[in-house]
Amino acid sequence: MIRGVYRNLSNIMHKMMTSMEKDYGIVQVTQLQKAALQERCILVDKLDKPVGEATKQACHEINTEGCVPLHRAFSVFLFNSKKELLLQKRSSSKITFPNCYTNTCCSHPLAEIPNEIEEEDAIGIRRAAIRRLGYELGISSDEIKPSDLFYLTRIRYQAPSNNRWGEHEIDYILFLQRDDLTINPNPDEVSEIQWVSRSEIENFMKTIPLMTPWFRMIYNFKLLQWWDNLHALAEMQDHQNIIF
Repeated sequence: MIRGVYRNLSNIMHKMMTSMEKDYGIVQVTQLQKAALQERCILVDKLDKPVGEATKQACHEINTEGCVPLHRAFSVFLFNSKKELLLQKRSSSKITFPNCYTNTCCSHPLAEIPNEIEEEDAIGIRRAAIRRLGYELGISSDEIKPSDLFYLTRIRYQAPSNNRWGEHEIDYILFLQRDDLTINPNPDEVSEIQWVSRSEIENFMKTIPLMTPWFRMIYNFKLLQWWDNLHALAEMQDHQNIIF
């Protein structure tokens, strides 16, 4: 009798796990990650003009043509006074690019938050970045002002994570240089953080096996040049072009 109950329970659990794997591409998807799929991203055209909104799930599911809807995102690069860059390793429960190293913080402005839709001087993006720095890294919103985040430029990229999930984003590049921030990573989002120096980054990029495609693209584009000119970023701004 006990064996029969155990067998039935095992069959039920197997079906549940198989269903979750089919739906999300990985088994270890937390409730928070699944809930986040209902957040609404801002859909844009290739010139970054808003054309609507859709759930995060719809914005990251690969369609029959191998594409996902183009939407807005941002990537934050936090440096300290020693000019070291804070990198994170995405948690194993992330739906796209789990266990991949990437820049300090990456996410999306949300259509359901009115002040994150505002476009002048990328103020909505910068507010979204502050919200997300709090969620991913535990940095209080009281510690950062929108003006602390320096908006450099935008890139556009598209990359699959697996056969179901992927990214297609216009990504705003934001730089921040501070020493006095309280950092307490959320393990649902971040499994590891480390500060990397300018002299270490090239070897780091060569030896780390899993890297997000947007971080790799930004590194290959101008990250080192920007890094060498943290004191003169205003001279390197490009708000007119979208790099792809």
